Amino acid sequence: MNFNVVLPFLSSTLSFVFFLFLVDQWRDRRKPYQAIWAAGMLWYALSAGTEWIGGAFGWSEPLYRLWYLIGAIWVAGWLGLGTVYLLGRTRFGYAFAFSLFLAGLFTFLTQAKYDYPQSGIAPVLYFLVAMLLAAGVVVLSFRRSARWPALAAAAIVGGSVVSAAMVARVTLPAPGWVVDPVTHIPTGDLFPGYIRLLTPFFNITGAFALSLGAIYSAYVFMPNTASRPLRASPRSGRRLLRAQPPARPGRDHGQLRRLPARRVPGPVRGQNQQPRPRDDPHRHRGIIPAITSGMNRFGATSGFFVGELLGVVFLFAGFLVSIEVFREVRVPFTAVVLWNRRAEEAS
Repeated sequence: MNFNVVLPFLSSTLSFVFFLFLVDQWRDRRKPYQAIWAAGMLWYALSAGTEWIGGAFGWSEPLYRLWYLIGAIWVAGWLGLGTVYLLGRTRFGYAFAFSLFLAGLFTFLTQAKYDYPQSGIAPVLYFLVAMLLAAGVVVLSFRRSARWPALAAAAIVGGSVVSAAMVARVTLPAPGWVVDPVTHIPTGDLFPGYIRLLTPFFNITGAFALSLGAIYSAYVFMPNTASRPLRASPRSGRRLLRAQPPARPGRDHGQLRRLPARRVPGPVRGQNQQPRPRDDPHRHRGIIPAITSGMNRFGATSGFFVGELLGVVFLFAGFLVSIEVFREVRVPFTAVVLWNRRAEEAS
């Protein structure tokens, strides 16, 4: 069994199934983040598909270019953009601005450490672009403007178009592709530095947006301790209410009213039930493929395909248990319902 063929095939197949589920749900609910996540999973499926084709039938220059463009550059950025649109009406903009800052800084430091040939002014240029974008997101977030996700989208879409032009026009040395001599996993060594530096720029932005989005949404969905049961005072025996905790950024009443009602903690709606942790659609591990992709770029390729498969497995599992994304699970583009969450909870 050739794992360089089997693992990418499984990753590609599962990613494409996930893509169909997301498209079907987007047709039903018309949420922008579902369409963006669907695009990200399509890139994931196509990237793993190029690895399966290359491992099974041999690599070629067009296949190698497509693999690097979609897999190494686009995937993490588009998945992170979906998180941006999910949390676009909250104060997550500050966290995304921090992700952009880290992306620009790490891109600059990567060139300083590895000195990729043909980088030119790209490290400084990418760092400046990241700083300008981060500043714009901070200003819009400070003004409580809902337009900062549009700025993030312009950056990702514009960067995708520019990177596609770069990858299509660059001249690669013969034979036009390269794989690790031990693991036989493709690497980006043939691309010039100004293209290779796009990888940390997109991956770090997307990976940190995913991980910080998970932390932020878990914080927002955290049960409000004000509704906990009464406890007895050890001195007087009187039953006292637990003190109301101070308001937290992003959880004050004004902020929560801007969230969709199903995502608002119960006490704000005048109810007693609390949102369950699984209500958080970010309880996934999208950072796994970003880490293994980064390791691939630095020459550690042995865990790349394993991390890629684990990434899509955790992503799919996380979305299936999230009522923010899936109210019911059905065969895509049909009326055949496999599982209805509300019916199960009512029973």
